[in-house]
Amino acid sequence: MKLSGARILLECLKREGVDLIFGLPGGAVLPVYDALYDFQGIRHILVRQEAAAGHAAEGYARTTGRVGVCLVTSGPAATNLVTALQDAYMDSIPIVAFTGQVPTHLIGNDAFQEADNVGITRPCTKHNFLVKDTRELARVIREAFYIASTGRPGPVHVDLPKDILVKEAEFVWPEQVSLRSYNPTYDGHPGQIRKAARLLLRARRPVLYVGGGVISSDAHRELLELAELTQIPVTVTLMGLGAFPSEHPLCLDMLGMHGTYYANMAVHHSDLLVAVGARFDDRVTGKIEHFAPQAEIVHIDIDPSSISKNIKVHVPIVGDCRRVLRALVDAVREEGGEEGLAQAREARRPWLAQIAEWRQKHPLRYEWDDNVIKPQYVIQAISELTRGEAYIVTGVGQHQMWAAQYYRFKYPRHWCTSGGLGTMGYGLPCAMGVAAAHPGALVVNIDGDGSFVMNSQELATCYEENLPVKTVIINNGGHGMVRQWQEIIYRGRFIAIDLDRSPDFVKLAEAYGCVGIRATKPSEVVPALEKAFATPGPVVVDVVVDRWEFVFPMVPAGGANRDMILERPSRAVKEQAARSQTGF
Repeated sequence: MKLSGARILLECLKREGVDLIFGLPGGAVLPVYDALYDFQGIRHILVRQEAAAGHAAEGYARTTGRVGVCLVTSGPAATNLVTALQDAYMDSIPIVAFTGQVPTHLIGNDAFQEADNVGITRPCTKHNFLVKDTRELARVIREAFYIASTGRPGPVHVDLPKDILVKEAEFVWPEQVSLRSYNPTYDGHPGQIRKAARLLLRARRPVLYVGGGVISSDAHRELLELAELTQIPVTVTLMGLGAFPSEHPLCLDMLGMHGTYYANMAVHHSDLLVAVGARFDDRVTGKIEHFAPQAEIVHIDIDPSSISKNIKVHVPIVGDCRRVLRALVDAVREEGGEEGLAQAREARRPWLAQIAEWRQKHPLRYEWDDNVIKPQYVIQAISELTRGEAYIVTGVGQHQMWAAQYYRFKYPRHWCTSGGLGTMGYGLPCAMGVAAAHPGALVVNIDGDGSFVMNSQELATCYEENLPVKTVIINNGGHGMVRQWQEIIYRGRFIAIDLDRSPDFVKLAEAYGCVGIRATKPSEVVPALEKAFATPGPVVVDVVVDRWEFVFPMVPAGGANRDMILERPSRAVKEQAARSQTGF
C-alpha cells in the first residue's frame, strides 16, 4: 500500500518497538507531526529545547536497553541536538535522531533553516543518512536502528527532507538487514579466551576493571560469577557503576581521577588487569607511563578500534562482553579444575588482605560540621533512603563525583551520567527520559546549581507530561569543580566561578508548577528528601552546601593514579600540582 513518507516513518518506528518519542516540532517535520495526530501506539513528549530531546532519549536507552528516539526540525534545531549526539557517541548510548531538512531541490541553496546536518553530525554519530527517495525510507530506518543497537552501541542520525515526508511510496518493511561492510564480532577468539583464563589462574594480584560495556551487553551476571569464582576484586569506571553491586566484598568502587584510594592502588600494584567493556580513557589511566606498570593486560571489547588505542594490551579479545565472559568462566573452570581454582583463590588471599588494609587506612571520608551541610552527606542520605534502588541521574561537576563515590548501587541500568563528554545540563532532561520509560519508579536527578540552570526550562516538560523527577540541587553557589581546580592548580586565582545571583530555585520550581523545598542545615536534609520522595509529581530540593568542600581523592591531570591528593593540600603540594599540570 502507498503511504506518505511521514506515515512510513511512524509505521517503521512501531515495528521497531518504539513507544516513545522526545521531540519539538518545526516547519520541516510538520508532516510527521500531522501524521502523529491520529497515529496510535506512540507517545510524544514535547521538550522545551532540542538538546533535551537527545538527552531524554539517552536516559530512555540507558535504563531500558532499547533504542531511544528523538525528532527535531531543521537548522538550529538540528545544531542544538549536536551536543546530545556527541554525548551519546562518547558514552556508547543507542539512540536514533531524526532531523528535518529543507526540500531536496533546495539543499545547498541556503534556504530558510537549512544546515548541513549530515556534515555536522558525521563526526559525532556512529552513522548518518540523508534520505533522498521516499522509497528508501523504510530501509534506511531499519538500518539506522540496527546500527545503533548492534556492535558498540551509539547514535545514528537520519536527515529527512520535507518533500520526502510528503511524497507517497509503497510501504515495504525489510525484515532482514544485511550490511556488507558492517559485521560486528560477538564471540571472542577461543584461543585468546583460553590464554586469558590461564592468566587468571596464574595471577596473584589480579583486578577486574569494568566499564559501561558490561551494562550495555547485560553482562553483570557473568561478571559476578567470574569475580566470585576466582575471588578477583572488581573496580568500575564512572560509566560502569551498577555493573557490580557496591556492597559486595570484592567491590573496589570507582577508579581513576576521583576514584577510591584502594581501587587506584590495587590497579597500580596489580600483576593482571582484565579490562571488560572499558576504553582506558584519560580520567582512568592518569599518566599512561605509570598506569598498571607491573600488569599483563587483557582487554575485552566489542569495538576493535578501542583495543590498544590508549594502552598497549597483551591479550586482546574482540567480542560481546556477555558472551566473552560466559566463555571465560567456562574456560577458567576447564583449565583450572576445582583444585586449580582453589589454589588460585588461596594464593591471592594476601592480595585481598592488602586491599583491605588500603581500604581501612584510606576510606572515602569527609569532616562533619553541625552548622553546614556537607554534600557527601546529602548523597549518603539519598542512598540510605532509597536503599540503593532508585534510578540516579546526575549533571556534571563535583556533585556528579560525590554521587559516584557515595551512592551504593545495587543494580545495573539504574545510573545515568555524562561520562565522556561531561555535558553540564544533562541531568534534568536525561531524568525525564528515565521517568517516561519507568512509570512509577523513583527517579532522582542529583544536580549542581551551575549544571541545573543550563536546562532548567525542562521543569515545564516534567510538569506538563507528569514526569515525577525529584531533582536535588547540591547548591554551592558556583562552578564547584572549577573552583577546586583554581584553588589547587591555579593557586587560588579565582575567576568566573561564582553564581551568587542564581534564581531562587524553590520559586523557580513553583513558577513551573512543581514543588520546591529548601534545606540549609544538616538537620533539614533527611526531612526535605523524605518529603520530596513522598510528594507526587516533579520536585526540586535546593540543598545549600559548603561551597569550600572539594572532591577527594583527586589525581591532578598529568599525574599518575598513585599520586592521589587525599585532602585539601598544603601550599607545597599545590606548587607541585601546578608544575605537573598538562591540561584540565
